[in-house]
Amino acid sequence: MTGVHKTYGRGDNRVRALDGVDAAFAAGTFTAIMGPSGSGKSTLLQCAAGLDRVDAGRVLLDGAPLHELSERALTGLRRAHMGFVFQSFNLVPALTARQNVELPLRLAGRPLDPAAIDLALARVGLAERGGHRPAELSGGQQQRVAIARALVTRPKVVFADEPTGALDSRTARDVLALLREVVEQHRQTVIMVTHDPSAASYAQRVLFLADGAVTGELTGPTAETVALRMAALEPGGSWTDQC
Repeated sequence: MTGVHKTYGRGDNRVRALDGVDAAFAAGTFTAIMGPSGSGKSTLLQCAAGLDRVDAGRVLLDGAPLHELSERALTGLRRAHMGFVFQSFNLVPALTARQNVELPLRLAGRPLDPAAIDLALARVGLAERGGHRPAELSGGQQQRVAIARALVTRPKVVFADEPTGALDSRTARDVLALLREVVEQHRQTVIMVTHDPSAASYAQRVLFLADGAVTGELTGPTAETVALRMAALEPGGSWTDQC
């Protein structure tokens, strides 16, 4: 994305969520997006995925100009090339885990491959839980179903918005390890918004935002180095280690 601007509201209620953001995400990489509350990180994710329209600037996915596409074309592109994982899981309560994983294929009008569904569930450690509905699964298991659903179409990019925010620490580590595996073993791209330095440490790169602008990045992050950068971005902090 290049020169991306996004505002919400009007007059005194106008909020500038993104202010000329330039950001690139190479194929087969894992990037975490971090910043203080209200910094624009979720808006950046939504614009990068074409879920929200930019006011100005360009957003490309493998050369496709998301900022110029119709809603119908965007929907088709998302179904074919993107996967989504959210904090709230967003599973359909009436469907089994297996049926939830099948859902993106059905919506895209693609043939169902039982072996692919089995593989998606096995990759997240739920090979034996496909017949269970969300209410019969733990929070961590529900999130793993959501990841299987996101991966079953073999998307080029997986967008994850606070995917571990509702999980205990052990389950969160399992989910983050799965996302890292997607990158390292299957060369897919993961872009994740998080507020947690420990979660960000699973990424290969961390992109920092403040007041709707990119302030720097960190490669090879650890929980400690990320926490230090975040502390500098909070009110009263000082940015002493520029990238």
